[in-house]
Amino acid sequence: MSKTASLGLAPSSSFFGRLMVSIDRLLMTSARISARNGDLPYFGL
Repeated sequence: MSKTASLGLAPSSSFFGRLMVSIDRLLMTSARISARNGDLPYFGL
């Protein structure tokens, strides 16, 4: 018997989940653009 447990999480398709994914995508795109320009990426809202 294994001593570890795993938990399978289904992807969230709720409105809040989709909103968080789109905010994350926006922040990561901003960080990539900043890094490409040689600036420090600004994380946060």
